[in-house]
Amino acid sequence: MSHPLLNLREGPVARLRLNRPEIHNAFDATLIAALTGALDAIARDPEIRAVVIEGEGASFSAGADLNWMRGMAAASEAENRDDSLALARLMRVLDELPKPTIARVHGAAFGGGVGLVACCDIAIGARGAKFGLTESRLGLLPAVISPYVIEAIGARQARRWFATAEIFDADQAERMGLLHEVVEPDALDEAIQRQAGLLLKAGPHASATAKALVRQVVSHADRDRHDADNAALIARLRVSSEGQEGLTAFLDKRKPAWAG
Repeated sequence: MSHPLLNLREGPVARLRLNRPEIHNAFDATLIAALTGALDAIARDPEIRAVVIEGEGASFSAGADLNWMRGMAAASEAENRDDSLALARLMRVLDELPKPTIARVHGAAFGGGVGLVACCDIAIGARGAKFGLTESRLGLLPAVISPYVIEAIGARQARRWFATAEIFDADQAERMGLLHEVVEPDALDEAIQRQAGLLLKAGPHASATAKALVRQVVSHADRDRHDADNAALIARLRVSSEGQEGLTAFLDKRKPAWAG
C-alpha cells in the first residue's frame, strides 16, 4: 500500500500531496495523522519557507473515507469525540502554521477538503473544481471545520451551504472568498509557482507571521491595546536583522539576501 501522503520538496517550498487517488484523497485516521505530523515537522524546519497542499489524481479531497465513516458510526460517542479532536488538531495546526500555505485545488473538494482550503493562507482553484459541505445530507454538520470555513466565507454564506449541502463551483467559491483566484486547469501549476515565488521574495519572518498579525487584529476589542501591539510589532521588525536587511536593500536598490 502506498503512503497516504507524499512529502515533496522544491527548494524552500514543501509540497504535501494527499496520495489516495483511488478514493479521491478521502480522509481517514491514517491520512489525518500523516498530514498533522508532516505539518508539525515543517513548523520546526527553518529551511522551509512555504507549503503547498495538493491532491494526487483527479481530486483535491472528497472529504471523509466511507469505510472510515462506517467504522466511526459503529464506535462509541467517546471514540467519535477523540477521532474528531484529531481532525480538529489537523485544522488548527494548518491554520496556525508559522509558514505561509497555498492550497492547490482541482477536481472535488468536499467536507474536510473544504476545511483544508479554508485553513490555507492562499487558495487557488482550477476552473471546473467542485466544492461541497455535504454533511447535512447524512444528518451531520461540518462542525470541526466550521470556524475556518465561516472565517473564509462569512456567516451568512455558511448558513446556506451548511444547511443545503449544495455543490458549488470554483467561480462561486471565489465570489465567497474560499478561493483567491480561479484559473484554467492547464494554468494551475503556473499560478501556484507564481504565488510561491512572491512568498519567497518576502522577508521570511514577515511572511511567516503575517497570519498571526491578521488573527490578532481581527480578535482585538481594545483599540488602544491594538494600536500599542501593532506599534510594538513594527518596531521589532524594523530593528530585526531581517527588517534591517530589507530596508537597506530597498535603499541600496538591490534584492534582499533572502530573495537570491
